[in-house]
Amino acid sequence: MFEYMKKSFLTGVGLALRSKKEIEELAKEFAKKSEMNQEQAKKFFEDIQVKYDDTKAKLDSKIEEQIKKAIKKLDIPSHSDINKLTERVEKLAKALEDSKK
Repeated sequence: MFEYMKKSFLTGVGLALRSKKEIEELAKEFAKKSEMNQEQAKKFFEDIQVKYDDTKAKLDSKIEEQIKKAIKKLDIPSHSDINKLTERVEKLAKALEDSKK
């Protein structure tokens, strides 16, 4: 039963959307209500921290991927595309300036 409750607590996007402080408070409350000993509570907090970091990283990655897809679909130039064009314009301007001398 405890493992089921623990897994339920740790799963889902909701975990990644909460602040670390909020997660810690929920974990402390859960540990207290489930009457964990100090060692179990410490392990539980560590597990939550690892799961939180992993879920947050995965969510950030998915969001970034979706943004890239949207930018590509909308045919919006990337930062590197703009930098390349800027370099080309600067080279052309210099070449034009040199040809006037």
